[in-house]
Amino acid sequence: MVGSGAAPGSPAGEGPDSVRVPPRAQRLCTLLAGTAHAHPQRVAFVDPPHKPLWSGRPAITWTYAAAAEIVARLANGLRSWRLAPGSRIGIALPGSSESFLAYLAVEAAGHIPCLLPLSLDEEGLLAAVQQAALPAVITQTRFGPLALAERLCRVAVRYFGLRYLAAFGPDVPDGVISLDAMALDHAGGPFVPGPGGLISFTAGDPAHPVHRSGDALLAAIAVYLVTARVQPGDRILSLVPQSDLRGLVTGLGAALVAGAGLETLPVFEARSFADALGRPLPTRLVVPAALERNLAASRLPRTLEAIVLAHRAPGRLGPRTLASEAHRPVIDVVAFDETALLAGAREANDVALALTHPERAHLFSTLMALRRDPDGHLAFRGRACHAEPLQRDILIPETVDAWAPSPFAAGVEDDRTLAIRRA
Repeated sequence: MVGSGAAPGSPAGEGPDSVRVPPRAQRLCTLLAGTAHAHPQRVAFVDPPHKPLWSGRPAITWTYAAAAEIVARLANGLRSWRLAPGSRIGIALPGSSESFLAYLAVEAAGHIPCLLPLSLDEEGLLAAVQQAALPAVITQTRFGPLALAERLCRVAVRYFGLRYLAAFGPDVPDGVISLDAMALDHAGGPFVPGPGGLISFTAGDPAHPVHRSGDALLAAIAVYLVTARVQPGDRILSLVPQSDLRGLVTGLGAALVAGAGLETLPVFEARSFADALGRPLPTRLVVPAALERNLAASRLPRTLEAIVLAHRAPGRLGPRTLASEAHRPVIDVVAFDETALLAGAREANDVALALTHPERAHLFSTLMALRRDPDGHLAFRGRACHAEPLQRDILIPETVDAWAPSPFAAGVEDDRTLAIRRA
């Protein structure tokens, strides 16, 4: 077995509604290794066929075994860098397989991944790297017209704290470490212990980095899976950017906890999307909520087992054009900055009703609880909602069962929440 993943049949915590909550010592990289040991040929990650056009890199379908081997090799290479255990390593990648391999390798090397939004320009990247105090960043040379590695080289010139810059090729600039060569040159090895968790940015703002512990990340994924019910061997097809909590929980996190496969389209192309959706595989589609009307007007395959509409507060929860069916639930998941995700299936545990009457909602008091005050203000409590502004020294907090007010309020009309606004 590559790494230190649990062997099949290892004990796991049990959460509400029989959801499997990984033990607190688990990280996403160890879940990858565990499935690689039990089901080595199961598909883990799938690249879109048009990937060479916008990255210069081949489109690859990764099994769990192959992904675990490359993660172990990359992690071994990262450990050769002179970084203290638990250092923060930035990931500036578009959400294809390299993004997932890099994230997991950072974890497996005992460090903390920091998700850098690709929407940031050079000034924004500089601010994000400085605010998060990143000594290293992983990227790739090209993403469409963007020369990502060259842009980060200019950031490194302006911020001397950025000591290591590594990129997937082709044509890696001088002074940048080639991750393709690293994967070839290094042997795999055991994953080292680490804190897990991640750093992300509230609303993509480089001035507001947020830290979430590994325990809080796994709790957020477990709460989401109570509703999403992703099964081992399923395919998650996601159009949601993988650069924040919303994308990570509904994509990589859900796939690895459930033992499913993850296919992404970082650059949307209609033919590739239609071909991917039409493949005869049990599929759970995750899309930005703005695409609901487009999906309602489309002929959807019978193999599509669920549609997840990803919202971001503030915003409206309608108008609705899709309805849950017996064989295909429609699930709304709402991100409240980087603090909490609230998911619910329409005609079941609907988020619009949960936000209006949290006391009637099927929430999970040990992992996540929601409160709406008389003035509409929302507050969260529980392990799945623990996220704090990033400090220079990361301390893993003890779980405190206290209500944390949010900057959001529910706008109720006809006894139903139709909009979420900033309070």
